[in-house]
Amino acid sequence: MLSVRNGISRRGVIGTLLAGALAAPHARADVAPLRIGYIRTMVRHPMISLLDQPTPDAGLAGAKLALDDTNTTGAAVGQTFELIDVPVRKGADLPAALDKLVGQGVRFVMTDLPVEGVLTLADAARAHGITLINLAAPDDSLRQQDCRGNLIHVAPTRSMLADALAQYLVWKKWTRWLLIVGSYPQDQLLAEAYRRSAKRFGAKIVQEKVSADTGGSRQTDSGVVQTQQQMPVLTQGAPDYDVLIAADENEVFAGYLPFRTWDARPVAGSAGLEPVTWDASSESWGGTQLQNRFVRLFNRRMMPLDMQAWTGIRMIGEAATRSGSTDPERLIAYIKSPDFGIAAYKGQLLTLRDWDLQLRQPILLSDGRTVVSISPQPGFLHQVTELDTLGVDRPETKCKLQ
Repeated sequence: MLSVRNGISRRGVIGTLLAGALAAPHARADVAPLRIGYIRTMVRHPMISLLDQPTPDAGLAGAKLALDDTNTTGAAVGQTFELIDVPVRKGADLPAALDKLVGQGVRFVMTDLPVEGVLTLADAARAHGITLINLAAPDDSLRQQDCRGNLIHVAPTRSMLADALAQYLVWKKWTRWLLIVGSYPQDQLLAEAYRRSAKRFGAKIVQEKVSADTGGSRQTDSGVVQTQQQMPVLTQGAPDYDVLIAADENEVFAGYLPFRTWDARPVAGSAGLEPVTWDASSESWGGTQLQNRFVRLFNRRMMPLDMQAWTGIRMIGEAATRSGSTDPERLIAYIKSPDFGIAAYKGQLLTLRDWDLQLRQPILLSDGRTVVSISPQPGFLHQVTELDTLGVDRPETKCKLQ
């Protein structure tokens, strides 16, 4: 278990923190820090491209950067924050990991575990008065029939991601889709999100195909030859379509589709044009400054999970600054209030949906090199906020928070 104190200030930004502390004559050294736990998975599945292989500090690096930002602003009012890192492997005793954090006075816990782990932690956390922040699980069920009153979601849902892509494709008038789905349960859930989006925004899925995972290595000496032969056959014989959408959360086949389809068509979804919370090329609204700081400190580009962890920490820090308190009860009340909003380099404040505790946020559409567009798209209107055109809206919700 690693305890990270004062963020990453020892790695190059001590001067900034000292300046903040000197400017805060009322800062008190005897005030106990607010401790934030991070239960994070050590299980990362391999990616198709060597350029995208998982990094051991995915998410953690973003949390460290946010902790430094939060301590910098907190120094002016005598607030300090600590991050307690709890990496876990498959089959770990999650309630036991949570109990250790409880023993250290933690009342906010972030996690990037899959849906089953999130639910286990949320139910165990309720007895301890702990608020859990979901950084990675995209399952709509966590915001619908399995929603919890102590579970906040920074990660967007599959329906939000699908709606973000669908709006752009409809705006482009690319409304005839070929949908290719992987053979894992998560792929089926993602495919269902795209079916919902097509119906919602007036697109048509002209055909669905399944790409089964038959095993074998993702990188082999004969791989280029195999995929050059297999991908055209997989996409052959489809009715006329405008764009191919891949539903492949496990990175089995989608990365092989661009430039290998039978017909000359763009690819979107799990490859090609992808809906993401963050992209290493994002530079608008101060994004360049954030990206440069991240690269200087961690010698790599910022990934979506890093941004989601950064946002989770900053939500707590922003609530502490605005409320003038580090009392957990006051912080969670402020985060859930209509007054709460967090700036996250996306051009507008991100706020919390009160019906399912999902963070509203724009979704970037990236081709892996640039940000092609950002959804919600122009013309998709809403009576409250256009951000609620992404995902399940209030009238549709099945969530009953408890």
